Amino acid sequence: MIILFKQIQKKDLNSVLNLFKETAEKISKMNVDHWQYWKNPPKEKIEWVEEGISNCEFYFINTSQNENIGMVRILDEDLLYWGKQSQKAKYIHSLVIKETYNGKGLGAYIIKEIEAKARASKFEFLRLDADAKNVGLCNYYERIGFKKVGIKETSLSNNNLYQKSLQV
Repeated sequence: MIILFKQIQKKDLNSVLNLFKETAEKISKMNVDHWQYWKNPPKEKIEWVEEGISNCEFYFINTSQNENIGMVRILDEDLLYWGKQSQKAKYIHSLVIKETYNGKGLGAYIIKEIEAKARASKFEFLRLDADAKNVGLCNYYERIGFKKVGIKETSLSNNNLYQKSLQV
């Protein structure tokens, strides 16, 4: 499958929030207490999304037929979760795959696409975080080559920090 990253615009805010809400509901059905605040997001989370859209960090993930399958936020710096870092890294946040596309390997495929672009641009690491309570997701990231390197506590959750070296 060919996927395209389409820059999310300010006018798309409600679509982004709906994708978060749908994902929170999907996760809830799996009996995982993760991202449930997206069902009724607090002000700081909405502001976090607005900031990411303004900074051109959010992308819809579409098929070559322009069908939306999800979204992702890609950053060059993640002060909130990682603090100031000296290494050049890409940060992945909010990777959402619509429920209809689950189980098709798209999450790993999308991460590999981001990884390839980061490697081509001479980034040293690919980094992401996962709610520590979402054990399945944490294990998934480890299976696809990420190493746990820390924990970040926030007011809404405790997150495991993961990174993957892009050095050849």
